[in-house]
Amino acid sequence: MTPEEVLELRRQYLIDRDFEGFVSLFAEDAVLELPFAVQGLPDRLVGREAIREFSLQAAAHAVDITDLRTVQLHRTIDPEVVILELVTEARHTTTDVPFQATCIQVFRIQDGKIKLFRDYVGAQSVPDLT
Repeated sequence: MTPEEVLELRRQYLIDRDFEGFVSLFAEDAVLELPFAVQGLPDRLVGREAIREFSLQAAAHAVDITDLRTVQLHRTIDPEVVILELVTEARHTTTDVPFQATCIQVFRIQDGKIKLFRDYVGAQSVPDLT
């Protein structure tokens, strides 16, 4: 599976709220990093099970992703590494207020599995969900 195919599956799984499908895209020893994580969120998760636990906790929060819109996909010299400029279209389920969050995401995808997912989302992009 190409990196583009993996990222399209990820998009569909998140829109469908299929978090088990989402987690299945990660390698057993995958790393998920959130360098600009807002207070209360971890900045690094190691291993598929840690990513699963975090994803299921996140699913319980009041956000529905309606689309992950790719602005630009950048290939690098390393065929396993892609950089994604992305806009997340979502809505706050408690207030029904839609919002957009912009980010840059870096992926290392090896043998059809995500080995590294680094998400640079600006805190100002994400509304207060409390």
